[in-house]
Amino acid sequence: MIYSIGDNIICKLGFNTGEVYSSIKRGESGISRHIGTFGVPEPFMASIVDSEAVDYAFSTIISRAKAHSAKYTKFEKMMLLSASKAIDEAGVDPSAENLVFILSTTKGNVDLIGSSDYDEERVLLWKQAQMLSQWFGNPNTPIVVSNACISGACAQIAALRKLSSGKYKYAVVTGVETLSKFIVSGFQSFKALSSSECRPFDSARSGLNLGEAAASIVYSASRREDERRGALCLGAIRNDANHISGPSRTAEGLFNALSFLLEDISADEIAFVNAHGTATVYNDEMESIALSRAGLSDVPVNSLKAYFGHTMGAAGVLETIISGKAMGDGTILGSRGFDSSGVSCRINISKEGTDIDNPAVRKYFIKMLSGFGGSNAALLFKKL
Repeated sequence: MIYSIGDNIICKLGFNTGEVYSSIKRGESGISRHIGTFGVPEPFMASIVDSEAVDYAFSTIISRAKAHSAKYTKFEKMMLLSASKAIDEAGVDPSAENLVFILSTTKGNVDLIGSSDYDEERVLLWKQAQMLSQWFGNPNTPIVVSNACISGACAQIAALRKLSSGKYKYAVVTGVETLSKFIVSGFQSFKALSSSECRPFDSARSGLNLGEAAASIVYSASRREDERRGALCLGAIRNDANHISGPSRTAEGLFNALSFLLEDISADEIAFVNAHGTATVYNDEMESIALSRAGLSDVPVNSLKAYFGHTMGAAGVLETIISGKAMGDGTILGSRGFDSSGVSCRINISKEGTDIDNPAVRKYFIKMLSGFGGSNAALLFKKL
């Protein structure tokens, strides 16, 4: 078990966790229609962080940099800004030998391919991780996790393993994703994007919305006496290698991941499940099958994608932070856009925000993620 001692979120809804969480509780969404953005000819719905706001916020921490003249991409600025805010909140020394940085992303600076404005290495994922650790003067080799949309969960499992081994005392997990013509066009080619706001698990769902975000969690191997945040208990990765993009029809991988988490606890102890919930026909159906097979049909389930979009490599970290905030608040957040079930298996979708039933018993929540290549992951968290 490892303990969250600091966090931060940067997305369209705000530049800190409290601001973002409050916006979600009010039912607000950062998703809007974009025409001509990134030079993409076809309109699309997405949650895009204002670049000028990022520039201004980044200018407030630039004094940390050893080379003030260096040029930073939007991805890098959001990465460094989020990690800085989480570290400041945690009150740890980022240059310490007992701290390791873990970066989760699927695309990184992919939009720099073919660009002559930056060094060629800046498009490589290890380079962003190196920039992250070097920014804080950390002597350890950082870890990069890029495993489709389960990257944010995999990064947290990596932190759990590193801290449990005793090699490190702290881990800074940062998930980051920004959008570009390459990314938007890629999802459009799959016909995966909805022309309206996404509606996870709903009968009228027609696809996903993309989103930009940076989210960071500082984990500690030991609990502080006054710490009231959540703890990561277990994590499971189960890949069924079903298809390059389609999920398993029997949800084998995700079912096995959930089964691992439920070996020592019962469904009655789970307050809610935060699903991947992309609002694509196949993903939501597969998740309903996995939840049903795992005996979780009566446990409240929500998806947060309609608030800030599918943020890919940042999703697992961002949605963990929001779910943990809700758990501490005694709240089950509603699934914006959901009206009537559009999946074959009966599951208990949380349509509107509600209080957690019997919080003295329901001390856990589960975070699920699935991605291309038949990759699946599930995390078990406990309220302290």
